[in-house]
Amino acid sequence: MKRLLIVVVVAFVAAIAVALVWLRMLTAPLDAIVHGGSGPPSVVLLHGYGSHAEDWLQFESKFSLPGNTQLHYLQAPLRGPWSGQRGWWWLNLNGHVPRGETFADYSKIHPPGIVVAAKLVRDYLEDVKQPIVLGGFSQGAMTSAEIAFHSNQELAGLILLSGTTVDEEGWAEHFAGRRHLPIFIAHGRRDSVLPFERMERFQARLKAFGLNVTWQPFDGDHGIPDEVIAGINAFVRDIFQRDMPF
Repeated sequence: MKRLLIVVVVAFVAAIAVALVWLRMLTAPLDAIVHGGSGPPSVVLLHGYGSHAEDWLQFESKFSLPGNTQLHYLQAPLRGPWSGQRGWWWLNLNGHVPRGETFADYSKIHPPGIVVAAKLVRDYLEDVKQPIVLGGFSQGAMTSAEIAFHSNQELAGLILLSGTTVDEEGWAEHFAGRRHLPIFIAHGRRDSVLPFERMERFQARLKAFGLNVTWQPFDGDHGIPDEVIAGINAFVRDIFQRDMPF
């Protein structure tokens, strides 16, 4: 009996410790890798689920942005205890697959985790020099879109790479307020993680509503090929060189 009591107490203490660590990760200010110029302008990029901010470094030699652009690669708050891989919120890819389909569908749900992640990113943006282009890959794209379509965050541009919709009808309620926001969306036709067809339909819906969308499909899987980086370069330079020659 005494041994059982000790086991229960140890388990309870361990559970509290885990909860405190989890709470700390979800409330602490975000870390980031900051490279490039001193800004403005600023480009803020969010990595995907199971990745980390350092993954953006492989593209630095391929970026061709206005000379003083400051690049912010944000580090997601959740971290695997052994792998070190990170996420913006717990993304259960196998738990949201409709019967008879292959891919997870988040278009009709609004996970509490994305709300927390969006707030953490917005808190970080308070200290970033305007104007800001915000974007991300995969789960980072979902979080970026959540900020664009569920808040009044001031943005000069939005970049969505290989993402998907989350609470799409909730996002749609805020389309009108983003009519003048330039949006770049890229997605691989052979994406094996998040479906190409869903983002193809979403970008068409944005365009039909009158939003300023640059759509760049590509022949590839869940990734960021050189042609997409070239598209990002042109998109960002067009935003800032058209109206704000830094």
